[in-house]
Formats: sequence, structure tokens, C-alpha cells
Amino acid sequence: QVQLVESGGGSVQAGGSLRLSCAGSGYIYSNYCMGWFRQAPGKEREGVANILSGGSISYADSVKGRFTASKDSAKNTLYLQMNSLKPEDTAMYYCAVAVGRYCYAPQLWPSQTFNYWGQGTQVTVSS
Repeated sequence: QVQLVESGGGSVQAGGSLRLSCAGSGYIYSNYCMGWFRQAPGKEREGVANILSGGSISYADSVKGRFTASKDSAKNTLYLQMNSLKPEDTAMYYCAVAVGRYCYAPQLWPSQTFNYWGQGTQVTVSS
């Protein structure tokens, strides 16, 4: 059974940093499409970063230069390093994996691409 468990969320002041982790189990990380999404109250879920099957990473324009996504295949874990946080980054953050699916085009793949999701971790940034 595939499971994804996020951790690392919390409350920080603007300009601060947080590192989110997503521990996967029940499958072997390979080159499946992986991603981070977020959803703020009253807004639709949006893509933040995708780790593509070739190893490159796509980012939303709103986080480019501030967020860094990565994966450690040996630990079956995804990471999202978030620096220079802004109040508008406040949201529930989710990791997702498209088990059995691959993505190569350098874009943010839609949420429908991903078939397994974590439970989410809250990030709150105060001004």
C-alpha cells in the first residue's frame, strides 16, 4: 500500500525558511513523476514544483528562486526547501507521486497526473 507522509510545516515570519519532507512507503522511488502542491483557504490547489522523470525540476513562477525541490531515492523521501517565505505562501502543502506514470515535459503537471497524495502539512507565514 502506497503511503506518503509530509512533515516540517509550521508558522514562521515573512522572510523565514521551512523545509518540508515527504516520506514514501509501499513503492520504490524511481523516475515516477513527483510533485508538491499547495492549497490556500478558498483557493484551488496549485502546483508548486514537479520533479520530472528525467531529474529536472519545474517550478511555479511564484516560487522560483525561493523554493527548491529535491528527492533522496535511497530514503524514499521528497523535500521542499522554502526560503524567503511570504504571507502569500500560507497554505496546506501536499506531496504527490504518480506511481507508474512518467513525466518529461518541462511544465507543472496538473494534479490529475498524480495518483497518490500525502495528508498535507500546514505552512503559515505572518507579516
